[in-house]
Amino acid sequence: MSLRSNAIDNATLVFEDVSVVRDGRLIWSQATFEVPPGGIVAVIGANGAGKTTLVEVILGLVRVAAGNVRVFGKRPGEENNSIGYVPQNYISRSDEAIRAVDAVMLGLNGDRYALRRVTASQRRRVDEALRSVQIAELADKRLSRLSGGQRQRVAIAAALVARPKLLILDEPLASLDLGTQREIVRLLRGLHENLGVTILVVTHDLNPFLSVLDGAIYLLDGHPHYNTIDGVVEEELLGDIYGTPIEVAHTSQGGLYMRSVV
Repeated sequence: MSLRSNAIDNATLVFEDVSVVRDGRLIWSQATFEVPPGGIVAVIGANGAGKTTLVEVILGLVRVAAGNVRVFGKRPGEENNSIGYVPQNYISRSDEAIRAVDAVMLGLNGDRYALRRVTASQRRRVDEALRSVQIAELADKRLSRLSGGQRQRVAIAAALVARPKLLILDEPLASLDLGTQREIVRLLRGLHENLGVTILVVTHDLNPFLSVLDGAIYLLDGHPHYNTIDGVVEEELLGDIYGTPIEVAHTSQGGLYMRSVV
């Protein structure tokens, strides 16, 4: 096997000249990039650029019009058991009547929580997932009694309970206050360090994640690209991505942040 083939097989994601068409409309094209394993990667772009479509391609929910996609070396959809997914607006769409432990169990077996006897092994897996997101003490609380940040942790636990190699989160900080956003970002960093899982975060705002990101997939001029985060956090490129002038500055502690220039 060639070195190139080994690189493709070892990459988390490989896109080769990929185009996507939906309802007769070209969403994006000429996507050629590789995402290496083990990092925290953002997916960014202007509204309507096709970020959610890219995630759906990875999950095998949308077929590509042209090109080749590999997820852990296989076709999209074939490795979904190795992917944990936290959809956008989980907090508002979840069933508030069920307990946290039941919501996480759904991530393991996909059944309604009351329809199947839970084995000791399954319960250990659920307990492990709840501990990994630091809410083991909330296992028997109903979702309706939890804060937005706690419910987001439940969503992440449900995505982790099957022990995935890739964790995808779609706008995980939406509707959360600044303090809770920082807590969720710290949690993701800890999960990455402790579990070795690759994390893909769809976000419209890079700022909360800048301190933990290794790279970014960005959609620009109808084409997805990938680069390390140092190669993405540049004023001219960010301005082109978001369609507005962007200034990149440093905090007093040496961290980076970006802001729109009025």
